[in-house]
Amino acid sequence: MPSYAFLRNEFIPLEDAKVGIMTHALHYGTAVFEGIRGNWNEDKKQVYIFRLKEHYERLAQGSAVLQMELPYSVEELCKITVDLVKKGEFKEDIYIRPLSYKSTEAMGVRLHNLDNDFLVFAIPWGRYIDVDACRCCISSWRRPADNVIPPSAKITGLYINNAFTKTEAQSRGYDEGIMLSQDGNVSEGSGENIFLIKNGRLFTPTTKDSILKGITRDTVMTLAKNELGIDTIEKKIDLVELYDADECFLTGTAAHLTPVSEVENKKIGTGEVGEITFKLQKLYFDVIKGKNEKYIDWCTPVY
Repeated sequence: MPSYAFLRNEFIPLEDAKVGIMTHALHYGTAVFEGIRGNWNEDKKQVYIFRLKEHYERLAQGSAVLQMELPYSVEELCKITVDLVKKGEFKEDIYIRPLSYKSTEAMGVRLHNLDNDFLVFAIPWGRYIDVDACRCCISSWRRPADNVIPPSAKITGLYINNAFTKTEAQSRGYDEGIMLSQDGNVSEGSGENIFLIKNGRLFTPTTKDSILKGITRDTVMTLAKNELGIDTIEKKIDLVELYDADECFLTGTAAHLTPVSEVENKKIGTGEVGEITFKLQKLYFDVIKGKNEKYIDWCTPVY
């Protein structure tokens, strides 16, 4: 099936969706994006878009950081996205990429006196980290501090930091890299938040450690509390605590919930998927595919 994009207020074939080579966002990273998953439920013949409203609320907040106002309300963006996916007639897992960007074709480093626009497209996309449990390294690249680039917004220019990390990790033979904050605490992966389990307790870095406040992160924290009775402790985590963890996993819209088996060639726990990680992973996948009625409000059906 062909994929489509929504660009300049109309649906067009993805292959025809173009922006000019002088577009400001292309040269200066003046755009914010979201990654949204649509998950195929074979039994119900349905694509469920996961936490669609929350993604667009975060896009609106990120746009404001770059002095942009979205041309549509959150409710309108949700409808545009459902219509876009429906038009593609997908019957598989998909990835949806909205972009709010400085659309003026002009040179010059600034945020002011520039127009902005919105686009979104959807494509088929399976697993982002294509292993059952990933091997991670500690990246030599550190997360920028809040007063360099605010990590709470998915600003396109910021993601060169993540790209450096991912390429370094894979060049060293690992699946993923874990970045530290400027003061040396565990921060996040190149596209994921990180969780540790020690003695049955769940830990994750605080928002003060230059992390993105992930929607999948929030999902897992909610499921851990509601379904397993485990509160998540948000704290500064040093490398010793990471190496000494019983279990570890990464979370993100693209990566879903991916267990970590090793960090710098040191096994985490037994080196296998841990008991709590396994339970959370199963809960999570049932929820995002619309198989758990308790959380069906998080899932937007397309068809």
